Amino acid sequence: MKVALTIAGSDSGGGAGIQADLKAFTRFGVYGASALTLVTAQNTLGVQRVHLLPPELVYAQIQSVAEDLPIHAAKTGALGNAEIVEAVAQGVRRYGIAPLVVDPVMVAKGGDPLLAPEAVQALKERLFPLATLITPNRLEAQILLQRPIRTLAEAEAASGELLTLGPQAVLLKGGHFDGEEAVDFLATPKGIQAFRGRRIPTRNTHGTGCALSAAITALLALGKPLEEAVAEAKAYLTRALETAPSLGQGHGPVNHFA
Repeated sequence: MKVALTIAGSDSGGGAGIQADLKAFTRFGVYGASALTLVTAQNTLGVQRVHLLPPELVYAQIQSVAEDLPIHAAKTGALGNAEIVEAVAQGVRRYGIAPLVVDPVMVAKGGDPLLAPEAVQALKERLFPLATLITPNRLEAQILLQRPIRTLAEAEAASGELLTLGPQAVLLKGGHFDGEEAVDFLATPKGIQAFRGRRIPTRNTHGTGCALSAAITALLALGKPLEEAVAEAKAYLTRALETAPSLGQGHGPVNHFA
């Protein structure tokens, strides 16, 4: 059985973070391991509290998994601060963890911050050069590039620009744009490819980024080529949104087992 590692925060409501990642790994038949970076008191209405774990404990978790299990792919989610980013980068380098999907989580669905502003530079300098793929949404891409992205054409250009930060590939997600289609742009050294899908009208969008990046990670662990993994993961997310269970009073979770 293939093994995937998620290095991310805990969502007590189960819709995002490592809970979402582990569900998505299971959906694709991949054994999931985890290294916690932070703990949130969180539900579909928002984040009530955040507690960051010590960087040395984050590193120790990565060490424990890597020294015992074969890691076929890994992903990162909410990392909290620059010290945790550095601890994760050290673990990835020491154990040669690859392929690595970096989801640069900065804010929760309700707008609550999950990454200190000074950690953005650490993310760019320490983790992006180790990444097989980074998966920013429009808001995260704007922070990374320090400029607005208003149109799909600007998003396409931004995906190529983000490649200069060091990852092997960039998937700039278009879910935050208007329109009948949800268009994501995959930038690699070979060029930029658009992945188009139906936009699902639903309030149940909590943890969509986690589900997508976890699905890509699971598919990479199974040996799928990157473009194929992205296409299959996007189709999975569409199904997960279509069949979301409408749990909670706010932005409900998707159906991770779709």
